[in-house]
Amino acid sequence: MIYAIGDIHGQLAELDRVLSLIEADGGADAHIVFLGDYTDRGPDSRGVLDRLINGVSQGRRWTVLRGNHDRMFCRYLTDGNEHDERIKSGKGWLNPSLGGPTTLASYGVNVEEGDILKRAQAAVPPEHLAFLESRSLWYETDDLLFVHAGIKPGVPMDEQDEDDLIWIREGFLDYEEPFDKLIVHGHTALEQPTHFGNRIDIDSGAGYDRPLTAAVFEGTDCFILTETGRVPLLPTV
Repeated sequence: MIYAIGDIHGQLAELDRVLSLIEADGGADAHIVFLGDYTDRGPDSRGVLDRLINGVSQGRRWTVLRGNHDRMFCRYLTDGNEHDERIKSGKGWLNPSLGGPTTLASYGVNVEEGDILKRAQAAVPPEHLAFLESRSLWYETDDLLFVHAGIKPGVPMDEQDEDDLIWIREGFLDYEEPFDKLIVHGHTALEQPTHFGNRIDIDSGAGYDRPLTAAVFEGTDCFILTETGRVPLLPTV
């Protein structure tokens, strides 16, 4: 049995809520895979990272993957680069729609003032940056493959491009053939978690103030955790 949590996007209260659901369902030692995008848009990215770092340091069975927003955060702090070529609009990480300003605000940095990068580098604890930079890009079991955005079909995992693993949509979301394993991912926000047969998207839009999703898997059987118990998530086709 293994659990997964979709894109958190700075929503600490929602993270605590679904962690409580998981503990009620599977106990304090449950194995949880976090699918990335811990920062941006929501009000408490710092608190989310503190919670994850503390859990990992305490030896919890938490597998914490990296998402595209986590990488944008790291790149900005490292060298001031706020742009990613995968963002077709050309918007930078400091654009409010991408959420950088709310992330920095959680560290006490107001982007309306000068020397943003210098103040951000001074405010963000080095262990937060190191934690995000050391995250894996995917995790797999006998039946499941967990990844932030998806994979490029037909490419072995050890040959996948990092940009695809954290950014891909075109060529993955519209791929209807079976994969070698059932893929569990986030990145593409939906109104609710959805099972597409060959993949399951559990990004239910916490970055847009919708409820965060926690799922549990027994083999390839998926259930969504709610305050009243498990709800089966069945393929839509």
